[in-house]
Amino acid sequence: MYDGKIFRSEANTANGEVGAETLFHYHQDGTIVWAEYSGGSIVKGTLIAVVQEGNCLDMRYQHVNRNGDLMTGRCQSTPEILADGRLRLHEKWQWTSGDLSFGESVIEEVQG
Repeated sequence: MYDGKIFRSEANTANGEVGAETLFHYHQDGTIVWAEYSGGSIVKGTLIAVVQEGNCLDMRYQHVNRNGDLMTGRCQSTPEILADGRLRLHEKWQWTSGDLSFGESVIEEVQG
């Protein structure tokens, strides 16, 4: 479901670091999903997730931002299939570094 898909951030709460310039390159092997991401305020990031019921993702992420800070967090992503067949992920996340704040974001699959 996720393998080979590329996502772009569509919305994020103010305490998030991912923006419209950030691209996520997803891979999947069975119930394991991982991705690399970069762009905007993110120099380099990776995430790893386990697919759960309803193709939801339980993930952990880490990245280095433009300030050189190593940031980490956890996220629950719920997929929505759009009318054109693309995926939209609704994400609820929390930093496990920095201020430990919570946020919400939406990423959408980039069309071929």
